[in-house]
Amino acid sequence: MTTDDDDRQEARSAAAQHRQAELLALVRRDGRLDVGPAAARLGVTQETLRRDLRAMERAGLVRRSYGAAFPVESGRFETRFDLRESSNPEEKNRIAAAAIAQIGSAQTIYIDEGYLPLLIARGLPTDRPLTVVTGSLPAAMEIAPRPELEVLLIGGRVRGTTFGTVEHGHDSLLGRLMIDIAFLGANGISASRGLTTPDPSVAAVKSAAIAASNRRIFVGAHTKFGVSSFVRFAGVADFEALITGEQLPAHRAQQFSQLGPRVLRV
Repeated sequence: MTTDDDDRQEARSAAAQHRQAELLALVRRDGRLDVGPAAARLGVTQETLRRDLRAMERAGLVRRSYGAAFPVESGRFETRFDLRESSNPEEKNRIAAAAIAQIGSAQTIYIDEGYLPLLIARGLPTDRPLTVVTGSLPAAMEIAPRPELEVLLIGGRVRGTTFGTVEHGHDSLLGRLMIDIAFLGANGISASRGLTTPDPSVAAVKSAAIAASNRRIFVGAHTKFGVSSFVRFAGVADFEALITGEQLPAHRAQQFSQLGPRVLRV
C-alpha cells in the first residue's frame, strides 16, 4: 500500500470514529436512533450508518433491532427516566399487563425501580388488599393514595436517574421481610452472564429483593436481552418467568427458557 493509500485509509478511519462518536451522543440523548433519519442527518448512506452501528454493537455501545439502535447502559452511562418512558411504550404496557396477571394469590409484592415496574404499580388489582414494598418514589406515590394498598417505602439515597432508593444501610427493611412475589427489571439480561445493572448500589438492592422474595419475575423490553452491563446481581435461573415483548425472536426465547424460567413474549 502506498503512502497515499495509507493517508486515505487513515482519513476514512478518523471519519468513521467521528461519526460513531456523534451517533453515540445521539442515541444516548434520545434513547433510540433510527437508521434512515440518522443517515440523512450525517450525510451518509444507510449502509455506511449500519456498518458504523455494527461496529458500535461489537464494542458494546449500542443494541441494534429492526432498523434502529438503542443505547447499552454501562458503569458510566444510564438512560434517563423520561427516555425510558418514551421508549417502546406499547411493548411495556403489554409486559406490565402480563406481569399483573401472574400475581395470583400473592399478598405481598416487591416493585423494582424503573418505568416498567411503575406501570405494574399503576395496574395492581383493586379487589383485595395488598402490601407493596418498593424503593421507587414514583411507584410509592402512585400506590399511596389507594386505600386497598399499603406501601412500604425503603429509605436511602435517591438516584436522580430513576428516582429509586439505594444504600439502605445494614438494617435494611428488605433484610427482614418475606415477600410473596417480586417484579424486577435489569439493564441487561444475558444467558451466560445473567442479569446486570450499571450501579453496584442498585445491584445490592436487587439482590436483597431476590433473597427476600419467594417468587421472582423479570420484566423487560426485548432490547434488554443479550445485553450485559457492569454489575451482575442474579442468574437467569433465579427467576420463575421472564416477561418481554413479542419482538424477541423465538429461538432466543428458547435459549433462555432452557435455563429454567418460562419466557412469555407478549
